[in-house]
Amino acid sequence: MEQVKLKALKAAFPYTVPIGASFIFLGASYGFLMVSKGFSPLYPFFMSLLIFAGSVEFVAVNLLLGAFEPVNAFIAAFMLNARHLFYAISMLKPYGDTGLKKLYLIFGMCDESFAINSMTKVPQDVDHGWFMFFVTLFNHIYWVAGATLGALIGSALNLPTEGIEFVLPALFVVIFAEQWLNADAHGAALTGILASAACLALFGTDNFMIPAMLLMLVIFAFIRKKVQA
Repeated sequence: MEQVKLKALKAAFPYTVPIGASFIFLGASYGFLMVSKGFSPLYPFFMSLLIFAGSVEFVAVNLLLGAFEPVNAFIAAFMLNARHLFYAISMLKPYGDTGLKKLYLIFGMCDESFAINSMTKVPQDVDHGWFMFFVTLFNHIYWVAGATLGALIGSALNLPTEGIEFVLPALFVVIFAEQWLNADAHGAALTGILASAACLALFGTDNFMIPAMLLMLVIFAFIRKKVQA
């Protein structure tokens, strides 16, 4: 069994190295942001370990600093990661025969782990379940290491923090630009822009995000129903 695990680990590691480079730097910016807001380095360590959802963790910074609104926090977290519902459906079969590893695979599934585990042709002599497990584990370790490293450096050096809040908007802008350039059609992106702009005008900067996400969800559901009709 140990030989099986080792072979799967060696097969999985090279696929995760490019992701590790980005996760460590992005996680470090998150850890630095947390300590710049007055949180102990333990916060980004445990949050990255137990939440492991980058966009939610960035949003959680302001949620923790604001009023206690658990319902709004739940809705925001759910909407930000609703795409994982579709990932999960497509991975029901691959995850189905992995035993207890399935529990961690479900918890640790992120965009990058999904991409590797769903698209990689695993060699026949490598256990598929352990391969997916180690892909997920390595990506999780990279994120936790980056967040913890950024927090420790930020708390030790006391660097200036002006502009650090722009990390999350910059992240979403880069993701949006990449999706726009790679997509053949831009209807979904334009729908998101218009829905966000409308809700921003109606609800203001502090309250527009959740209504905008709900509006997008309703629009996409309506469009899908029309297409299937």
